Amino acid sequence: LTPLLPHIDHRNRGMRTRLGCLSHKSDSYNDFTAILPDKPNRALKRLSTEEATRWADSFDVLLSHKYGLAAFRAFLKTEFSEENLEFWLACEDFKKTRSTAKLAAKAQRIFEEFIDVQAPREVNIDFQTRELTRRNVQEPSLSCFDQAQGKVHSLMEKDSYPRFLRSKIYTDLLSQTQRRLS
Repeated sequence: LTPLLPHIDHRNRGMRTRLGCLSHKSDSYNDFTAILPDKPNRALKRLSTEEATRWADSFDVLLSHKYGLAAFRAFLKTEFSEENLEFWLACEDFKKTRSTAKLAAKAQRIFEEFIDVQAPREVNIDFQTRELTRRNVQEPSLSCFDQAQGKVHSLMEKDSYPRFLRSKIYTDLLSQTQRRLS
């Protein structure tokens, strides 16, 4: 048994090293072209330090800003949790649906993609919320995802958002906007 221990430790150390490299690489953005929509270089020039700083005022301010949303999405991808934001955005889009004919199909698609157990991009919600949403989708209305969307919003606000504000992505973006001023 003793000869196996060094071998096991060596494998664990190798895995830790690989995971460490992955995590260091994933949270660094020197080039923001990957996260900013449209024409990234022009976008970064238009983004003021004041705007980027305001993202720290509240989670909703971040979500309402096109580039803030893009930066937050990039951050969530590094944490493998972008499905939360994608679900929230899908719900926002769903609420704008005016065609009652499209409502049921859209509701079903969102449910199957994000809410259903084993959904491809399943969000983390409790059983009661999942079941309530399942029932709501049977007779969809513009508010059928409200409770699930609220839970996911709250989760992102309390969990991901504070980490985003401390992340290298956000601090590098702020630094880059400040450097342009000097």
